[in-house]
Amino acid sequence: MSHPKPTILRPQADFRFPGGARVGVIFNIAYEGWSPGVVPGIGPMGNPLKPGFYDANAASWGMFGAVRGIWRALEIAARNGVKASVMTNGVLAEQWPDTIKAIHQGGHEIIAHSYGMDIIPVYLDEAGQRENIARTTGLISDLTGEKPIGWISPRGTGSPIHVRLLAEAGYTHHGDCNDDDMPHLAIEASGHEIIGIPLIMDINDLPSAIRYGNNARAMLEQFQDAFAACLERETRPVTLDVTIHTHVYGRPAGAWVFDEIMKIVKATPEAWTGTRAELAAHMQSGRASLVKCEGSSR
Repeated sequence: MSHPKPTILRPQADFRFPGGARVGVIFNIAYEGWSPGVVPGIGPMGNPLKPGFYDANAASWGMFGAVRGIWRALEIAARNGVKASVMTNGVLAEQWPDTIKAIHQGGHEIIAHSYGMDIIPVYLDEAGQRENIARTTGLISDLTGEKPIGWISPRGTGSPIHVRLLAEAGYTHHGDCNDDDMPHLAIEASGHEIIGIPLIMDINDLPSAIRYGNNARAMLEQFQDAFAACLERETRPVTLDVTIHTHVYGRPAGAWVFDEIMKIVKATPEAWTGTRAELAAHMQSGRASLVKCEGSSR
């Protein structure tokens, strides 16, 4: 089924991040949970159980993020004076309300991340997608007193209509795109607008450690190489994401890399760092300089 394509406006080569920086770095913390009775699709052992059996090992491994990992990640961010964008599932607002309040009170941005990691928009019809957006938004805002304005779907996968539904629900930015290393403004056929800020996967603990089997130092080295390339070789503006999952590199064996990368960025005056909400607001403030682009990933 075809859907109306949005008009896409992108920044030009002279775009600069707040403060005049050409390179922007966003620190993301993925604080994830699953619907009751559902376990992560992956676990530390690598060999999944037979279908139909409850994987207690994977369930316990995933729970680490809520019990310990989120607090370690928040402590690292506070120590470095960094405000992070924290992807948060609605189910965690039900199960760990004090943690959600602490994230918000710490000045971090809470990014709505679906009700649970098993609730992926493309699997739902339009009514189901709308219900999931409303449910997740309500669970978070009821605790914080503030509606989340940013959304990233599980695995960064929305649906052909999901971005439009987010815009209609009042969201100002989303991360369900990966077709650029800079944000864009989407104007839907309905007239609703939303900023797309790509969730760039290059510096991300889950694929690095779990999918590819790299050690933590490999992620640090990849960041160092990418950051140097952005500063020294690129001439256009560019965004880098640094993402850890609280159940993966929320552990001491990997958390030190998050700490080290923050120290590197904070010591580099040529780079800007901030939240996705701050970048979206900056994009909106300079919308007059954005130019129409052909093509869309939807």
